[in-house]
Amino acid sequence: MITNVGDMPAYTYGTAAVGISPVSLKEMEELKVSVGFTADDEQYLRKAGEVLQGQTKQIVAHWRSGIIARIPNLARHSRTPADEPNPKYLAQSNLRFEQWIMDTCLRPYDQDWLNYQQEIALRHTSLKKNQADSVESTPYVPFRDIVSFVAVLNDTIKPYLAEAGDPPEEVDAMHLAWCRSLQLQIALWSRVYMDLAKTKSEW
Repeated sequence: MITNVGDMPAYTYGTAAVGISPVSLKEMEELKVSVGFTADDEQYLRKAGEVLQGQTKQIVAHWRSGIIARIPNLARHSRTPADEPNPKYLAQSNLRFEQWIMDTCLRPYDQDWLNYQQEIALRHTSLKKNQADSVESTPYVPFRDIVSFVAVLNDTIKPYLAEAGDPPEEVDAMHLAWCRSLQLQIALWSRVYMDLAKTKSEW
């Protein structure tokens, strides 16, 4: 199920609040070819979305409370500058984290989706971090932390994909589609960090 824009704080998918990505649709199609993302992957992602839609809260709790909270260099990005808990930030960003799972699986990879990839990346850099939730925290999330954590996202999603009891080959196909999508998204997010690197490094 896709959440309607406005049903959660600062979720602005497909609205005028989101800028146009400098990446063209043609370039995104080329990236799909580079990562091996096919029409079959689109179908398996939709199937993955059906399997995961009732599990997103549990998945994000696993990522945030079970993994990120135990890694200081990652946990600090949702805490205050004094390294204290920031419940408002965590609660609101967790909702968008859950929605990101659904957007990854169920949204068409069109101009709106491409634009929102740009917005997601911006919200992890000093250009927009903390603004959406009006909180104080670290000024940005280093790109190295984002890239490295993708491996965790990929590894830990597979048991949830198997929850519906589908045959192993179906689970493998859903997992492969997920991994290819995340590789595509990382490539898109890197554009923001590379542009920013012309004036400052947030690697």
